[in-house]
Formats: sequence, structure tokens, C-alpha cells
Amino acid sequence: MKFSTSKTELLIALQKLSKATPTRSTLPILSCVLIKATNEKTLLKATDLELTIELEISVSIEEEGEAAIPLKQLYDITNELQETRVTISVNNKNKVEISTNSGLYDLMGKQKEEFPSTPEIKNTNKIDIEAKTLKNIINSTLFAVSKDDLKPSLTGVLLRFNSNGLTAVSTDGHRLVKYEISDYKNKNFNGDVVVPKKFFSYLLNSLSDEKTILSIGDNYLTAEINQDKIITRTIGENFPDYESVIPKDNNKHLKIDKKVLFGAIKRVSIFSNKSTHQIAFDIKKDSVFITTEDPESSSRAKEEVIAEYDGEEIKIGYNGEYLKDIINHFNEETVLIKLNTPISATIFVSNNKDKKDEKTMLLMPVRLNNWKTKKK
Repeated sequence: MKFSTSKTELLIALQKLSKATPTRSTLPILSCVLIKATNEKTLLKATDLELTIELEISVSIEEEGEAAIPLKQLYDITNELQETRVTISVNNKNKVEISTNSGLYDLMGKQKEEFPSTPEIKNTNKIDIEAKTLKNIINSTLFAVSKDDLKPSLTGVLLRFNSNGLTAVSTDGHRLVKYEISDYKNKNFNGDVVVPKKFFSYLLNSLSDEKTILSIGDNYLTAEINQDKIITRTIGENFPDYESVIPKDNNKHLKIDKKVLFGAIKRVSIFSNKSTHQIAFDIKKDSVFITTEDPESSSRAKEEVIAEYDGEEIKIGYNGEYLKDIINHFNEETVLIKLNTPISATIFVSNNKDKKDEKTMLLMPVRLNNWKTKKK
């Protein structure tokens, strides 16, 4: 195999492919990029067995062939080169030669036969989705995905396609996000698919302004963006019944300015316990007192925020880090918070008139410590 290409195009491709290369693996071949150069096209592929990325680059080909080349070394030398043409040749003993006008670099490739084949995906259904819509889904849900591998169904985002539109849901057991798009129409597929976090994280940085084609098949999901193809194994476990945990009887309503609330939470959280991150809302008729106290460091903080409140006075505790995430992921100027008791889930909803795009978030409260406020 022998071909030449531009340094910049090769570097961009290798940057993308590095996202699917495992940092540690018992299979050394997974540290390689598989390059298949033909007179029709040149494809580069990397995989960690869960995520597979295939890219096409423009080359001037001298000899067709296929080779597995260590990705990190190829990326590192390409990154250090000045803008130039890069020629890559591989002989039948897997010796790789990288040459430019001013340099020559040799390394050993691996047996191309050991590289995993691309999954054969059956019963695919193609779905067109706007890049903006997909970005909104990812930005709205990814932060609440669980990191607990013992609960596989929670380590991804549920996409539910039906006649009512598209619903995306994520939860880690402490917080839950439900993002509904009622004006999304799709005729090719009705059903659920649980998408791994890594796949969505990659897409977020790769989406262009054009439509993205998603292909849902048995156990796999594929995204096609221009000439790039990204394949992931979907999560096979059923997603929990999220509707059953969203309370319907939260009749205490707090309407508050998002920026003001977020700023107060950030400031007060600085003084919270570094392990529990516990803060409290003391909600009265026209205001909310946001407080925290950490006996370990003898620190405390208190701020008053003006708000509209309809309901009985209530004091409720939260994990400040989780709460910041919830508030920060609202785009509207005003947030509507629905409460019931100090031990029941709190609901945060978009306070907007656009019912085509609704976001509902749930946060479980924490039991407050018996803080003793010093008299002044």
C-alpha cells in the first residue's frame, strides 16, 4: 500500500478516530487505525468494540492495499509536521514508512487480519433528524446519564420514537431529564433505543449544520455525517419506567429568574461541605433563602432571592452540584419549580409558551443536617 495526502486532512481524520481508540485494552490491535486504500476511495477505521468510526479521506494512490498502523504514533508525528504532503507506504512485512519532503519515519504495523470487522447490521430503519434537534437532545440529557456500570440501562439516553413525536430521557437515580419534541415526525420507526453516552459525546463535537441520518438496527445505531460513519452498539437492557417516578401532585409552585437563581446557588455552594455539597432552600411567600453550613470547615453562607411562590412555606435540601446542573440546562429566562414535601422529588419545567419543545427535570432532595445558625 502506498498513498499520499495532505498533513491537515490526515490529522483531522486521526483526531476523530482517536475517540474510538481505547486507552487500555487487552487487544493490542485496537490501538491501530485500519487503512484500506483503493482506486475508488481510501477508508480509515478505528474501534474499541463499542464505538466504531469510519472516515473517508482524499489521497493520491500509488498502490492499493490495507494496513493496521498504530494510531497514536501516526497521530503524534502528523501533528508535529509542518503543512506538507505526507506519503505512507506499507510493505508485506507490515513495515510502515512515513515520508515528507524533509523527513523519513519508520514504524511497525500489525497484522491487518486481526482488526475487528465492521458489525453487520440487520433490519435497519433510516431516520432523518436535524443537527440542531440532535444537539438540543444531547445537550439537554447527557449530563444526567449515570456513571454506574452496574446499571447498564442508565448509562445511556433513551430515545423513544412514536406518533406523538420524539422523547429523550436520561437519569442517574438522583436526577432525571425528559425532553419532548412534539413536532418531530418520523414514518420509518416506532420504538425505543438506548444510546450509549460515548456515542452522543462524539456526535456533539462532530455534527454539522446539515441533516444527520440515523440508522437503527438490531443492537446497533449508525450515524452518517457527510462522509463519516459512526457505529455504536446500543444498550440492550430496558430503560426504567420513568413516567412512574415523575410526581403528578406537586402543587407548590415557585417561579424564579434563572440567572439570579443560578448565581446564588454557585456562590452559596462554595461554602458547602465538599463531600455532600448540601444546600437548603427555605421558601417563603415572596422569596427564597438559599443557605449552607459546613461544620467541618466552620463555613456558612446565606442569600435571599426574590421569587413568586404559591404554596405553604417549605424547607428542602439538595445536592448543590446536581442542582447547578439542572438550572444551568434551562435556556429560558424563568424556571418553574414544582414541590410537594421536603422528601419528595422536585420538578423543574420550562416556563415557556412553545409547547413543541418541552423539558422536564426531576431532582431528588437530600435530608438536611441539623444546622445551628448562629445568632447575630
